[in-house]
Amino acid sequence: MATDLHELLRSLRVWAPETTDLRPFDPATAPEDPLPLFAEWFAQAVAAGQPEPHTMSLATADASGLPDVRIVMLHGADERGWSFASHAGSRKGRHLTGRPYAALCFYWPVLGRQVRVRGPVTAAPSEESRGDLHARSTGALAAALTGRQSEVLGSLEELNRASESAWERAAREPEAPVPSWTLYRLRAEEAEFFQGDERRRHVRLRYRHAESPETGWTRELLWP
Repeated sequence: MATDLHELLRSLRVWAPETTDLRPFDPATAPEDPLPLFAEWFAQAVAAGQPEPHTMSLATADASGLPDVRIVMLHGADERGWSFASHAGSRKGRHLTGRPYAALCFYWPVLGRQVRVRGPVTAAPSEESRGDLHARSTGALAAALTGRQSEVLGSLEELNRASESAWERAAREPEAPVPSWTLYRLRAEEAEFFQGDERRRHVRLRYRHAESPETGWTRELLWP
C-alpha cells in the first residue's frame, strides 16, 4: 500500500499548464494595505474558475500549545478583519477562548497562489453572530441547530435523527436562535501573498504591521 501511494505521488504534477495560469506579480505595484490585494486576488480566483475559493485552512492551538487545523468558510473580509463562524463550544471555539490567536491559509491552484494571514481573534457581538447565521442557507441553520459540534457521536443513526429534527425546525423557524453560534474576526498582524512561478522563482510578499500604528504596514520580499 505504501509503495502504491509513493508511486501515485510521483505521478502527480503541480500547476500543470493545462489547468493553471501562473501570472506575473510585481510586488512594486501592490497596494500599501493587504486587504485591497486580497480582494483583487480573490476576485481573480473566482473569475478563473477556482472551485470554492472562499474555503480556507484555519489553524488554532490548544491550552498546551498543540496546533490543530481544519477547513472553514470565509464569511467576509474588511477593515475589521477576516471573518469566519463556528459554535463557541466546538474545538476551534474552545481553542480561541483560551488562545485568541489564529492563522488562515487560502490556496488557489488555478493561479498558483496562496494567501496566509495571522493575528488575534475576537468574537463579534451576539447580534452580529445571529445576523451572520440567519443570512445563510436553511441547511446552514439546520447544521447549527443540530449542534454538539466536536462532541463524541454514538452512531450515525443518532446524527440522522438530530439532523432531521433540525432541518424541520430550520424550515419552520428561519430565525431560530442558536446561542452558541459565534462570528469570529481575525485582525491581521501579518499577511503573505505567494505567487507561484514555473521556474520556481516564486514571489512572496509579506505585509507586517509596523511598531507604530501611524506608519501602517511594512512590506518585504521573502526568499521562496
